[in-house]
Amino acid sequence: VQLQASGGGLVQAGGFLRLSCAASGSFHSISATAWYRQAPGKERELVARITRMSDPNYAPSVKERFPIAKDSAPNTVNLYMNNLKSEDTGVYFCHVDGFGHGQGWSPGRPFSQWGQGTQVTVSS
Repeated sequence: VQLQASGGGLVQAGGFLRLSCAASGSFHSISATAWYRQAPGKERELVARITRMSDPNYAPSVKERFPIAKDSAPNTVNLYMNNLKSEDTGVYFCHVDGFGHGQGWSPGRPFSQWGQGTQVTVSS
């Protein structure tokens, strides 16, 4: 499984960015896709997560600002970051949980995969 994360950049406070995470390779299904971030000197934290059934959950600091949604492209999830603040600065990482192929059409072993980080910098 390979994850391609894209969409980071430099933006002024109050601005907008869209991050995309696309999963490719051979697997049965993706059960959940999440975005984490890590600010300098801080631990990695969950930003938003969406399940296969499109059930989202958010960190309190981004709820109402960062909706997460599936894209029309297969196995692709977008994070829409509105009203960005300087405290949103950090490296954003995509993460997926899924299942490999099993026998026939059944799911196989679960897997967990991180994508490469993408830098988001918000200037005040």
